[in-house]
Amino acid sequence: MKSAAKLSRRNLLRALGAVVSLPALESLAPLTTLGHPRSNRINRSAYFYFPNGIPRGIWHPEQVGPKGRLERLNEWMSPLESFKSDLLIPTNIWTPKGNGHSAGTATWLTGQGYNRREVNAGGVSVDQLAAEKIGHQTLLPSLELSLKGEGFFSNSLPRNTLSWSGTGIPLTREVEPRTVFDRMFRPPSGGASDRSVMDLVLADAKSLRHRVSRTDQARLDEYFDSIRALEKRIEFSEIQSRRMAQDKALTDSLVRPSAGIPGDHQEYVRLMMDLIVLAFWSDATRVVTFMLDHGQSNRYFNFIDNVKGTWHALSHYGNASGMTEDDDGTTSWDSVESKRAMFAEVIRWHHRQFAYLLGRLKSIEEPQGGSLLDNSMLLYGSSLGDGDAHDERDLPTLIAGGGAGTIRTGRQLEFVEPTDLSKIHVSFLNRLGVSVTEFGTADQDLTELRD
Repeated sequence: MKSAAKLSRRNLLRALGAVVSLPALESLAPLTTLGHPRSNRINRSAYFYFPNGIPRGIWHPEQVGPKGRLERLNEWMSPLESFKSDLLIPTNIWTPKGNGHSAGTATWLTGQGYNRREVNAGGVSVDQLAAEKIGHQTLLPSLELSLKGEGFFSNSLPRNTLSWSGTGIPLTREVEPRTVFDRMFRPPSGGASDRSVMDLVLADAKSLRHRVSRTDQARLDEYFDSIRALEKRIEFSEIQSRRMAQDKALTDSLVRPSAGIPGDHQEYVRLMMDLIVLAFWSDATRVVTFMLDHGQSNRYFNFIDNVKGTWHALSHYGNASGMTEDDDGTTSWDSVESKRAMFAEVIRWHHRQFAYLLGRLKSIEEPQGGSLLDNSMLLYGSSLGDGDAHDERDLPTLIAGGGAGTIRTGRQLEFVEPTDLSKIHVSFLNRLGVSVTEFGTADQDLTELRD
C-alpha cells in the first residue's frame, strides 16, 4: 500500500477526476485547518432558522441539575431527549435591533438593523464572513438552503433571506434537492448528464481501494453507498412529483409540488438535511444555512394529527375565532388553549426533524476523533420569541454539537440579563479559525460555551 505520508487528498481527488469530494480518511496526509495548524479535527458551522416563534414556555427544560446540567427536557422538546448531552439551551437570548417577521429574519445572522428603503440588513451575515475567510479550503465556500416557502409572503425578500454578502447583497437559496446534490457532486462537464454520480466514479474509486487502509476502504464504501442511496431518493421524489403534476384527478385543495420537490413535507425536510450531512461528511463545505420556511410561513400542517390551520395563524394563538387578518377565513379553533397546543405541536414536529439530523451526524465517526456532530456547531432557532406577542425576548435558541472539542454541551445556560445573539456568532467564528472580537451588536464572544 502506498505510504500515507505520500497519499494526499489532492492526489486522490485528481485520480477520481474531482467528480466527488471525499470524507476524511486516516490514509490521507494530515489535514490543516485555518487558525489551528495541523489540527486533526475539522470544525463546521450550520444555522437552522424557523419562523413565527413559539408559544412562550415550551422551550425551557423540565429538569436541570447542578451547574445547569440537562436532566430532562419538556414534553414539547421530547424528540431531542436522547440528544440532550449534545445540546446547549441558552435562555434570555435577544436581538437588540432587527426584530419581527421580515426584519428579524433578514438580520438573524447579521446582528444589525434592517433598512427597508435600501433593502439592506446592515452588513455581511456571519455565515458569509466565515465563507469569505475559510471557504477556499473546500469545494463550495458555503451552502444557502431553504424549503420552498408557502403563503402570501413567499416572495418577500427580507422574509426569505438569511445570508448577505459583504456588499450587502442578499444571496439566493437553493430549494430543490437535486440542485444541491449536483452542486456538490456533479462534475463541471457533466452537469446535464443523466448518469449516476457513482456510475461516473465507480471504476476509478475501485482502482484506488488498494491505496488506502482497510478501515478507509470500509469508510469509502459507506460513504459511496450513502451518496447512491440519496441519489435514488431524489430520483424517486422527482418521479413522484411529475406523476402528481400530471394527475388530472387532483382536487383543488391539493397543491401540486414543483418539479423535484417531494410532495411529502417530511421527506422534503429530511432530504435537505441528508444533503447537509453529506456536505459536511465530504468536506464539500463547512458553512451551511437552512431556512425551514420563510419568515412568515403560512404552510398548513394539517398532516400532523389534531393540527389544523396555517403556521402563522397558529402562532397568533391568543384569538381562536378564526376571524382575524392572520387566519385563512375558514379555520377556527375550540379554544385559545387548543390552538396554542396545535402551535406547540408544529414546533415539536420540527424538533423531530432536527433530531433526525443530529442522529445522522452523530452516527458518522471521523478518523481524527469524534463524530460529525462532535465536530460541528449547529445554531437552531427563530427571530421571534413568543409568536403571539411578536416580541424579541427570550428567543428560542439551541446550540448542538461539540465544536471540535471547544463547546461543553449537555447544559442549560441561564442568563439573568438579556444576552445578545451576536455573541454566539462571534463564538462560532472564532471556533472556525476566523479571529474576531466583535460582530453585529456584540463586542465579545459567549465565554459560557466552554466554561
